[in-house]
Order: sequence, then structure tokens, then C-alpha cells
Amino acid sequence: MGTTPKNNSVVSERGSQRRRNFISTRPQSSTWRLYTYKELHTATNGFSDEYKLGEGGFGSVYWGKTSDGLQIAVKKLKAINSKAEMEFAVEVEILGRVTHKNLLGLRGYCAGANQRLIVYDYMPNLSLLSHLHGRFASEVKLDWKKRMNIIIGSAEGLVYLHHEVTPHIIHRDIKASNVLLDSDFEPLVADFGFAKLMPEGVSHMTTRVKGTLGYLAPEYAMWGKVSEACDVYSFGILLLEIVAGRKPIERLNGGVRRTITEWAEPLIAGDQLPTLVDPHLNGHFDAQQLSRILHAAARCVQSEPERRPTMRQVLAVLHGTAAAADPVSNAKLATDTDGSVVDASSAAGVSTPPMIRITSVKYEDELMAMDEENEPNEVAEVGPADDAEAEFSRSGSEGASVFGVFGTIEVRHGGFGRQEQQHQQEALGISRRAVFRG
Repeated sequence: MGTTPKNNSVVSERGSQRRRNFISTRPQSSTWRLYTYKELHTATNGFSDEYKLGEGGFGSVYWGKTSDGLQIAVKKLKAINSKAEMEFAVEVEILGRVTHKNLLGLRGYCAGANQRLIVYDYMPNLSLLSHLHGRFASEVKLDWKKRMNIIIGSAEGLVYLHHEVTPHIIHRDIKASNVLLDSDFEPLVADFGFAKLMPEGVSHMTTRVKGTLGYLAPEYAMWGKVSEACDVYSFGILLLEIVAGRKPIERLNGGVRRTITEWAEPLIAGDQLPTLVDPHLNGHFDAQQLSRILHAAARCVQSEPERRPTMRQVLAVLHGTAAAADPVSNAKLATDTDGSVVDASSAAGVSTPPMIRITSVKYEDELMAMDEENEPNEVAEVGPADDAEAEFSRSGSEGASVFGVFGTIEVRHGGFGRQEQQHQQEALGISRRAVFRG
């Protein structure tokens, strides 16, 4: 990996000149390289519609093949303005820092005079969203074992971001569309356009609110306070989504909208855990693993950030290795934020069975209405009370796109057109070394 710039070189929002300096002066690393526009133009057959994987608010994503036979996905921004350039710079910076088998790293980028393109490894199974709610949902390719593997892998990727890389990285947009799946359904957390670098000793930051409604932690959605706990909350929502096969926000009869925590709360409280499992699995799941997943999810989505575990603690619960956090063995929770060990009832503030209670968070009517009114591929911006810019995409929609790579883009019917079958067959033989560079 090349020399890393100062911590504030990209997250600072002081102007386009500094962003241009970052793009032009960052040293090249051994795992990614600069591409010329001509190279990417050739690899994608002139950015042909036949090679287009999809498109969204940011621009388009194309399948490509380099001269040395590497299959790639190329994200081509459609507009170059200060906002797009900032997020382009942030994503390139973050991708250049991370090296982990469960994070989609940077293959390269192109920053020409009027072009901004990011190059990734191609993921033949697209995104988790595609399999839960999108084009592959009816095929039920995600059995319980694959879902558990996706959960563990995604958690390990977040542990790396929060605890192992320096400075720590907050993703800010953990959701099903940003968990990509390789040819073996191994998960790779992707899309770092909204990510924040956390300086040493800083517990949280106040920033613009960006992300996807349904996954946003309450303190972040309301006040713009971002910390690792925001990612933990989003991951808790993702856990419920993977287990249940339900969207983070669902529309009921009469236009009423219900969050997944509102749906899950009474079932968990009533110890009806099997009822939460996706019916497409036809009852094929591991009850012990289910209990651990739901226990972790319930802790992750606590409304107060200080009551949420760290991602290391979450991973320990999922593995069943946390000393006092395995609900299968006892009613204790993991070590709390102050270092003490508390039981389920004291953590939830009520008398409960061993499974911790979920405290459902309801978004304000203004945000829920915005989620309902937005059309796919649109980004809504509203001004909260603190005048911070809020930027959300529609939850659970495969068409909604906010700088997504594969999952949130609107996939063209027929994929690659006439060349789809050939490319898919080639994709199945993609080298694991090209995917797992960590």
C-alpha cells in the first residue's frame, strides 16, 4: 500500500483545489493502479450499452475486461461537480487504505480532465439486495449456511474498519445493496463514498446526514452525530433483514409504513424467534445460530448508542465466543461500554426472557413521507433542524441509487444483452486471488 496522506486530507471539505491535489499526488500502491481513459474505454467496448451493468443517480456501472484478462466493474460518474468530486476522492482514499478479504478494495481509478472513473473487481453475484428483494429473490440462492457466512464475513469487514485500520473508518451506509457477493457468495462490503475517517481519540463527529432511511441510527438521522455506533445500528438492521428476508421499511395496507424493528419487536418479546425466519427457507435454519443473530441484532439496534456493543463484541456473539453474551448458554449480555457485565433485563430496562428486547425507533413523519414519495434513482435532500444536509435513498429498493456499485443500480433487463451468457460463464471462473487480496 502506498504512503497514506494526513488524516484530514480527504475528509476536510475546504474546497476543490485540495481534492484535486489528493487525486493527482497520491502515490501508487502495489494493489491498485491508475488507468487511462483509453484503457477503460477499450475494456468496456466504448462504454457500450451491451456492457452496462446498470445505472443510477451517480452515473453508470459497466462490465469490462482488461487487456490481461481481468474482469472489472467500472463506475463512471455522469457529472463532475464539487459534491461528486468530494465523494469520488473520499471513496478512492478509503478504498486505497483497506485490505481485507471482506471489503471491496480498489482495483484502480481514472481522473482525467473531465472524467472520474473507479475500477473494482467484478462481482458476478451482484449484491445481497439482489438476492433478498431483487432479481434473484425468487431463486432463493441464499440458504441458511450462505446467509450465516455473509453475516460473519460482513461483521469481520466492519471489525477491520472500526478496530484494525488506522485511522478508524466509519462506513455510514451499511445496507444490503452495499454487501456484494463474489462467485462463491463470499461477502464484500462496498461503497465508501460516504465514509468518514475518525481521528485518534475522537468519539464522534457531527456531520451531514447521508445514508439510507431504514438503516440510519436515530442520533445520526436526527442530529447528524456519527460514530462507530451508527454502523453498528445499521448492521443490526441488516441482520434482521438477512434473517427475515424483509425490507427495512415496508408499506402495509392503507399506505402505513412499518420499520423492520417494529415488526420484529413483539416477536422477539414473545420468544417467537422461528417466526422471524424468512419463509423461503422452509424451516431450514440453525436454531442456535438464529438465537445468537437475533441477540446481536437486538443489542445493535438499541436507541441509545452507548447501549450498543462494538463490532468486536457483535462478532463474538455471532460466533458464540463472547464470555457472557451467548443467549444459548445464559441470559447475560456482552461486556457493556463501561466494562461491566449486565444481564438482559437490566440492559433493556424491563423484565424479559433471556433474549434482549428491541426498542423500536420510529422516524419522524417528514422522513417517512420522503421515503414514500421518492422515486427510484432519486436522492431527496431536506433541511433538518440543525440545517445539516440530509441525503437519503429509498430503503430496500433495488432501483434506488446513491453511489452504489452493483446492488442499488437499476439492472438492465437481460444483463449484458447478447453477451450475458458468455460473460457469466467466464465470471464463474474468476480467480479467488483477484477477489481476496487481504
